[in-house]
Amino acid sequence: MPRSKRMKTALATVEPAQAYGLREAVDLVKGAPATKFDESVDLAVNLGVDPKHADQMVRGGIVLPHGTGKTVRILVFAKGEKEKEARDAGADFVGGDDLAKKITDESWLEFDRVIATPDMMGVVGRLGRVLGPRGLMPNPKLGTVTMNVAQAVAEQKGGKVEYRVEKAGIVHVSVGKKSFSAEQLVDNATALIDALVRAKPSAAKGTYLKKITITTTMGPGVRIDPASVEVTKAA
Repeated sequence: MPRSKRMKTALATVEPAQAYGLREAVDLVKGAPATKFDESVDLAVNLGVDPKHADQMVRGGIVLPHGTGKTVRILVFAKGEKEKEARDAGADFVGGDDLAKKITDESWLEFDRVIATPDMMGVVGRLGRVLGPRGLMPNPKLGTVTMNVAQAVAEQKGGKVEYRVEKAGIVHVSVGKKSFSAEQLVDNATALIDALVRAKPSAAKGTYLKKITITTTMGPGVRIDPASVEVTKAA
């Protein structure tokens, strides 16, 4: 497929084989020719793990310092006082069997995150075939199965992102929008990489942060030198 003039211009500013410092990489991404929409800025981090082994799985969540720039629609499965708590916290949809029926009968999926109180997991469990493949199934390890629904809703609205290593050993996460300032993108990217380093499995051997690439929705990928990112401990 022929490359557009805009893409050719963007590619001309980046040396594919070079690994840039984080701030320089962010500047290159932001300096690429503009599109007609506010592009997402994503990180792809190649980790030195083998996800086929359970003791090398990397998964978790983190609230980015400056959020993601995206509007997140939150569905909460709760009842009684917790239902009111979720509504007061700003959840977009709150309910129980009624919402589960809507999902199964109407293929309704107009939400981006699902939170549930532990006592509602019997209802939510029946939706596993629908929610699971879409990465929407609540998980206590990610803080989405909890009695503290107000905090969970606030975190999701505030820019919490979930990360999970894929079969190829890569983590893909959005760290903001192209309209963010360079400082905001650097902060968000640093926070994510730091979280990945802290989540390093003890079974992982050798180089952990093998390759980091930052890119926009319609832009070229820019390699980041892992050594340029200030993290909690050495990778």
